[in-house]
Amino acid sequence: MSAVYVDGGPDHGAIWHFGEPVKEQRALQEGKAFANLSHLPVVAIDGEDRLTWIHSLSTQDVEHLQPGEWKSGYILDPHGHIEFPLLIVDDGNTLYLFTEIAAVDGLIKFLHSMKFMLRVDIRDASSEVALFRAPGKSDPIGGPYALVPRSEIESMSANFALTAQQVGTWALDAQRVASGRPRFGFESDPKTIPNEIGTLNIAVHMDKGCYRGQETVAKVFNLGKPPRRLTLLHLDGSGVDLPAPGAPITLDGKAVGFLGTVARHHELGPIALALIKRSVPLEATVTAGPIPATQEEIVAQ
Repeated sequence: MSAVYVDGGPDHGAIWHFGEPVKEQRALQEGKAFANLSHLPVVAIDGEDRLTWIHSLSTQDVEHLQPGEWKSGYILDPHGHIEFPLLIVDDGNTLYLFTEIAAVDGLIKFLHSMKFMLRVDIRDASSEVALFRAPGKSDPIGGPYALVPRSEIESMSANFALTAQQVGTWALDAQRVASGRPRFGFESDPKTIPNEIGTLNIAVHMDKGCYRGQETVAKVFNLGKPPRRLTLLHLDGSGVDLPAPGAPITLDGKAVGFLGTVARHHELGPIALALIKRSVPLEATVTAGPIPATQEEIVAQ
């Protein structure tokens, strides 16, 4: 089947599916799938101080990151809100930070502002390397991943296709939603802190030294609970249409959150992620846009 491409949004230009999304989801679940994510931008950092520098700026422990080891992380604002999402890998010479299209310009500007006298060089490397979701069972950060030189995209695809099926963002999103993995810009807004979306001890290392915004993360973790929680919604599938991402979540006519990613899962049916006020009872049926939905816990109340 020929590829159907995403025609807008943060995945513009990516492959949506190849005509058989259910088959693609099953292959992904079995670890026998790969995906070309070359539409996502990447920032490269060269220089002797690259690991210790990003270690000091981000929520992740990368001071001793090994070549080929993948980690997720964030750069937070001073109040602990998620400002830039990061998917991090080092090849032994260069540190690569994959991020979202909407975040890359701001990320590069921020990194240049924090360079000072350190031995680091920063550049947009989106024309040099690409991200692939490699074959294998899914891990907590959505991998396994592969760092692929742009000149080798075609050959890498052919090599993966010998043992795995290529899939698109439909299958990836369905698996991500079912697994409760949030994505920046979908399950987050400018006020989101990591505690709300279940990424502590995944994108946020809880035992490393100081970084910008750490005080908020630590205070909420130690002394209380955040005002919102990431929740998996099971949408009423009796109709044809699904609610749009960003639609309000309401309870008894009052707004209690917003809808994130919406997906059609091959086993669970129509599902979505949402960021909802913690005060909403987990057993309550909420409304996502015009669609009734039941809740399943991801982040504990």
